[in-house]
Amino acid sequence: MKDPIFLAIPSEPATEADLQVGRDLLDTLAAHAEGCVGMAANMIGISKRIIVFDNEGTYMVMYNPEIVKQSDRYEAEEGCLSLEGRRKAIRYRSIKVKYKNEAFQTRFKTYTGWAAQIIQHEIDHCNGILI
Repeated sequence: MKDPIFLAIPSEPATEADLQVGRDLLDTLAAHAEGCVGMAANMIGISKRIIVFDNEGTYMVMYNPEIVKQSDRYEAEEGCLSLEGRRKAIRYRSIKVKYKNEAFQTRFKTYTGWAAQIIQHEIDHCNGILI
């Protein structure tokens, strides 16, 4: 999906009925592994709060992710499959995320470094923020 109008619309919360969307998104990320480290469901045309990302070599899916804590702000430069070129973005080196896993259980986890940056980028997609 490359339509900036669609991508700028905040996504709806995911439900257990959307578990297959998460699996499809994981497959799509794997198919684009050479040039992509994360995706949000709106990137495949589904406006749900679901993200997938490469977590140090293991693909992970999050339903309804939200950042509940962040620290150590910095400026990054990022690219995106949905948009041409690279853009600057404010990121945080450490984030704590609340999300639902594939069993739709609520989890909290702290991420740092590259994984944290990927998650922030994908959550921006869920929020309708174009990088």
